[in-house]
Amino acid sequence: MTTIVSLRATEVIVPAKAGSLNSETVLDKDTAFAQKFLTGESWTEFANQPKWIIEMTLANGLTGVGETYRSASGELIREALQEFVGKDVLKLNWRRLPVTDQRIYEAFESCVLDLVGKLLHVPVHQLLGGAYRNTVNCMGWTGRRTPEDAAQKAFEAMQKGHKVFKFKCSDEDPVRLWTEEIKKQCGDGIKVLLDPNQRWNDVKTTMKLMDGVEMDVMLGLEDPILHADVEGFKYLKKHLGIPLYRHISLPYTQDIRDMITFVRADAADGYNFNGSAYNCVLLAEIAHLEGKPCWRGSEVDLGISETMGLHIAAASINCTIPSDIFGELVRVDDLLTDPIVFENGAAKVPQGHGLGITLDQDALRKYQTGKILTAHS
Repeated sequence: MTTIVSLRATEVIVPAKAGSLNSETVLDKDTAFAQKFLTGESWTEFANQPKWIIEMTLANGLTGVGETYRSASGELIREALQEFVGKDVLKLNWRRLPVTDQRIYEAFESCVLDLVGKLLHVPVHQLLGGAYRNTVNCMGWTGRRTPEDAAQKAFEAMQKGHKVFKFKCSDEDPVRLWTEEIKKQCGDGIKVLLDPNQRWNDVKTTMKLMDGVEMDVMLGLEDPILHADVEGFKYLKKHLGIPLYRHISLPYTQDIRDMITFVRADAADGYNFNGSAYNCVLLAEIAHLEGKPCWRGSEVDLGISETMGLHIAAASINCTIPSDIFGELVRVDDLLTDPIVFENGAAKVPQGHGLGITLDQDALRKYQTGKILTAHS
């Protein structure tokens, strides 16, 4: 009865809410960055890239659900579907599933853990070791903005109860003016996290751009310079006067061992982790041993991945920085019958069996592209 008898993968495109990404007048001309992160010049492509929703069904009729990262390979998904058909979900190694591509791995892991949780009558966070918290503080988020728009977006998030707002930025953005306007409009009501995605490139550029920034508004700075410049991270950590954070994103084929270099050098004040559940909990444990906090990262996800992120954040002892779980601010639908519940900037961790959510089949049909893959025993 616990044998996987069928799988279905449905490609969807759920558009971003109008005005939720870049300001209309701010265009991104860095083509190399746009190609790597699939953002497009206005960042609309970042949220509007196709995703695949995976449904995995057992012989007893139970179904588990998962969601890939953006622009996952349909061919690799087709191969992975065949790997699971006929397997007993209770006899799989849940920490090492038969999927190698990280952009689809988490979707299949989500299906498996959703099913196992339903079979054992426990939430997914219990399968990860147990919850340290029942609510997860979450950041607001947006792309690149004019100073006035930046302040308005931060104010809107503050009104919803968020304590931190995260901005994507490049070396063309006047971040000093952003923080001035945010200080004027929000006072001390919200903190700012700037994330250049390594686009400030080096220490000199970073120090120049941060000159005059309202430091009392800042929560910190994430990945301003190239990850390879560990000495540069150490210098900025020492001289900026605000926390410096490093992002470990397994879907971008970064090695989990990359973190060890930063641990040995004491080059970051904390970390942003995204990727599969067991790997993220492992990364969080390493950071905890180092005495550093972390948060759960994302890629402007839909509801399934964000729910998995909540379970991961709940099961990570040091996940105390607000997490990148903000899709309700950006997307028009999360494909869940009952959306994630936010109160005062914090999301409630579902307590039902498995993920504790139900896929909205009507929404799935509405946003599907017509590409569907199946496998049956």
